[in-house]
Amino acid sequence: MAWDIMREEDLEVAIKVVIVGNGAVGKSSLIQRYCKGIFTKDYKKTIGVDFMERQIRLHGEEVRLMLWDTAGQEEFDAITKAYYRGAHAAVVTFSATDRHSFDAIRSWKKKVEEECGEIPMVIVQNKIDLVDQAVVEANEVEAMARNLHCRLYRTSVKEDLNVNQVFEYLAEKYLTHLDAMMAEENDLPPKSIMINDLTSAKSNKKKSQNSYSSCKTRTLGKIIRDTIKIQPTKKISKNVKNATCNLL
Repeated sequence: MAWDIMREEDLEVAIKVVIVGNGAVGKSSLIQRYCKGIFTKDYKKTIGVDFMERQIRLHGEEVRLMLWDTAGQEEFDAITKAYYRGAHAAVVTFSATDRHSFDAIRSWKKKVEEECGEIPMVIVQNKIDLVDQAVVEANEVEAMARNLHCRLYRTSVKEDLNVNQVFEYLAEKYLTHLDAMMAEENDLPPKSIMINDLTSAKSNKKKSQNSYSSCKTRTLGKIIRDTIKIQPTKKISKNVKNATCNLL
């Protein structure tokens, strides 16, 4: 499971989010609207993967969302699946006007989980502004979301409807889990480590005069209790992880 992002005071949190789904459902438009605030009607097929990012402030935290737009065509599967690895959240997208893209939701969710394990994930029904062209019933979509245990967002990239909410929810979901992990780390009891005495004390006067050797012998013959406190730190750049480990 990709819960390996790091945190530290006064540094930002970086969250990798993959956007998956069939081709032409609006994945590229979704992240362009979110990151650049623009929308274009021209469809341009994504070759492999594309990448955009946006920095936001959420509950006092500086959060950098790194959004990976993946191609929806099967011929790019070998390429795109490699980019799922290390993702902290995912958006499974389909179009309200494309029945096949809705039927593929379960398959896309499975592909992500095979590479990332269980991570925060939402289902996005895009192009809801095209009501007259809709081919999926609202109750079908809701039933699918419940069955897959995913939150559902109905969006219109063209009208900028519910786009921000998708990514803010995933960021908040991840931060909540991260805080719980840190609290659990801080509550861990001290660990007791038995270190075997590997040095046999000799009874001649020359050895006993060696203060370092005698100190080492006495120390190794005891149970030493070390409290190891590991505090994760925030990610300050893409694909770089930092951590501090203090021995108390």
